[in-house]
Amino acid sequence: MKRILFITMIAIFSMGTVFAQKSALRDAKRALGKDDLGEARTLIKQAATNPETANDPETWKVMGDIGNKAFDAERVKAALGQGHNEKAMHDGLLESYLPYLKADSLSELPDEKGKVKNKVRKDVSSILRSNHPFYINGGVFYNSQKDYAKAADFFEIYWNIPTLPLYEGQKESFVLDSTYQSIKYYAIVSAITAEQHERALRMLERVASEPFIENPAFKETDVYELMAEEYKTLGDSVKFVQTLYKGAEKFPSSSYFLLNLINVFIKEGKPENALQYLDQAIANDPSNACDLNSVKGALLAEKKDYTNAEVEYKKALAHDPNCERALENLARNYMIQAQELKETTATLSRQQQVENDKKTIDYYQQALPLLENLDKILKGRSAAQQEINAILLLLRNAYYNLSVLGVDKSDQLKAIEDQLDLE
Repeated sequence: MKRILFITMIAIFSMGTVFAQKSALRDAKRALGKDDLGEARTLIKQAATNPETANDPETWKVMGDIGNKAFDAERVKAALGQGHNEKAMHDGLLESYLPYLKADSLSELPDEKGKVKNKVRKDVSSILRSNHPFYINGGVFYNSQKDYAKAADFFEIYWNIPTLPLYEGQKESFVLDSTYQSIKYYAIVSAITAEQHERALRMLERVASEPFIENPAFKETDVYELMAEEYKTLGDSVKFVQTLYKGAEKFPSSSYFLLNLINVFIKEGKPENALQYLDQAIANDPSNACDLNSVKGALLAEKKDYTNAEVEYKKALAHDPNCERALENLARNYMIQAQELKETTATLSRQQQVENDKKTIDYYQQALPLLENLDKILKGRSAAQQEINAILLLLRNAYYNLSVLGVDKSDQLKAIEDQLDLE
């Protein structure tokens, strides 16, 4: 008899616990109906953390309704021109999103008979559809507050909503236009600004996999450029180079991918690969001859192909006579050849030495006007003294060697040494 009484008491206690939790859910709904959102939040948190009600779709539907009511209350005030709390408005909107999704997800689980009876989807899908545009406002607000991570949350939700299972087969529910595409970019940039680089990469991979819509915020090439930069930021050199290859293949007219690949090849000591992409870069952007042709000339010079290097430097100077890189590199090109001739002179016959000296003098004299012009350009733009001194040393070298070879440049040599403060 005592045992039966004990079991009965346990059963009654268990039923009381379940009832208490169901009561918390019911009381939360009652508080929500009275617009007592503070009390409603406290009660629904109890229901959400208790095993008896944590998996009840109604619990999460009510939690979403609480956030949505906070949003609606402030939105109505704003529409009427009354004093409203903008932060509370946006926070309510954000507060509603995940609980609504969980309510719908739980409602999609089959019951003990294997049937799905989703009683919340109609209401949830209607609310999220109506609230969809306001997530843009939330992102803009938190961007203005410099809370970029939260701004990214709002923009990403705006991006996510049309893709939710709730709207499968309902393409007409949303207008996926240039604004929609632009918000994807704002979500990515906000995440990058918040230094959430892994998150930004996930977004970038996602946007690259989706159809691109022309918009005023960004171009399709920007997606891959940002992706490459994010991999670089994270120190993933393999993915960085892979993205460069992908971008160069997909956007052959973009200089970003080509120039970065060229730099990678140069650093890796692969001049032939660099030259291959340089030709494509030059063809794409002939207006950038000063940089591109100068780099090509330098790569050829490294291979001791001085003749073709000279051709590239002269192409750069034909486009921009004041191209500093081409002026310096072409002068060096002549001086290197002069130095190599000097080093062979001792092994030659007297007649050959005379011919060698003539060629050597010619190389130094061709270098002089380039260096003198560059010296003027650097001083004209008030370049750093270290930069100017580097050119003065080259000039000193040329004047000295010409003087040794019988071309009197003693006055010019002294003037250079005075500038360098050499005794």
